[in-house]
Amino acid sequence: MAENRHQALGLSDETVLKMYETMLMARRIDERMWLLNRSGKIPFVISCQGQEAAQVGAAFALDRDKDYVLPYYRDLGVVLTFGMTPTEVMLSGFAKAEDPNSGGRQMPGHFGQKKNRIVTGSSPVTTQVPHAVGIALAGKMENKDLVTFVTFGEGSSNQGDFHEGANFAGVHKLPVIFMCENNKYAISVPIEKQLACEKVSDRAIGYGMPGVTVDGNDPLAVYQAVKEAADRGRRGEGPTLVETVSYRLTAHSSDDDDRTYRSKEEVDAAKEKDSIFTFANYLKEVGVMSDELEKEINDRVMKIVNEATDYAENAPYADPEAALTYVYAQEK
Repeated sequence: MAENRHQALGLSDETVLKMYETMLMARRIDERMWLLNRSGKIPFVISCQGQEAAQVGAAFALDRDKDYVLPYYRDLGVVLTFGMTPTEVMLSGFAKAEDPNSGGRQMPGHFGQKKNRIVTGSSPVTTQVPHAVGIALAGKMENKDLVTFVTFGEGSSNQGDFHEGANFAGVHKLPVIFMCENNKYAISVPIEKQLACEKVSDRAIGYGMPGVTVDGNDPLAVYQAVKEAADRGRRGEGPTLVETVSYRLTAHSSDDDDRTYRSKEEVDAAKEKDSIFTFANYLKEVGVMSDELEKEINDRVMKIVNEATDYAENAPYADPEAALTYVYAQEK
């Protein structure tokens, strides 16, 4: 039998099965949204495929009752772990009134849900980084036991927002986990044309924090790195930069044609490391999951995805009169 890595990290068999199921749920929702987009039913998809392991592994390392997450637009695995439901995700895709993120006002991927401490993002990339730093500062000033977790792509690590936020967090030793989901492409720009240094994590030393690069296709490696970063933050030792290296298996979005800047052979090679399959194989090798249980989990996930799709497709749109709700103060 293969080495049981999850028990060494203090994770039960039930927990790693739940991690796998959450990864699979993110994948199946994403696949469904592409089909809905291509059939003209939803306007836009920005995909998590290829990054589920990093997202779910990281989110499971956090305290879902205390910590705040500031996800970027691909982070379906993070928000599902923190309590957003598949139905709520689909309501966003269809831009319906019950969409918890924005009441159907924002594009899909602009996650926000107060009750689950998922902090709203916006279309300009990287703006969530200084917000995460600000929440961590507030938590420190109020002596709250919380860390903030913020994600961004490697393209975002070149934005001023990242550098200013990282510098401030480093100077003030704030409990922030900066997680760069390096998927090799900033839309069409490959990593070698974005960075002069070898790794995004190399930048951490300039801000007085540890930097670590891990395999983004391995949810257990990401869990370990983020857990250590969270523990550091809670001890008052300041922020950490975690870089997860994976590969974006789809086009940048449903409006992008990735065939113009990368080859089919490159994408096919990356699919051989797809975490949905590699993590399933690990769970089978250590005797936690059988082929029968794998099918049972997939059937359960697909039932939920089908029900979420049907509900969201048939749910009402917002009334035209609601266009300015939450934009201006409401009269009492």
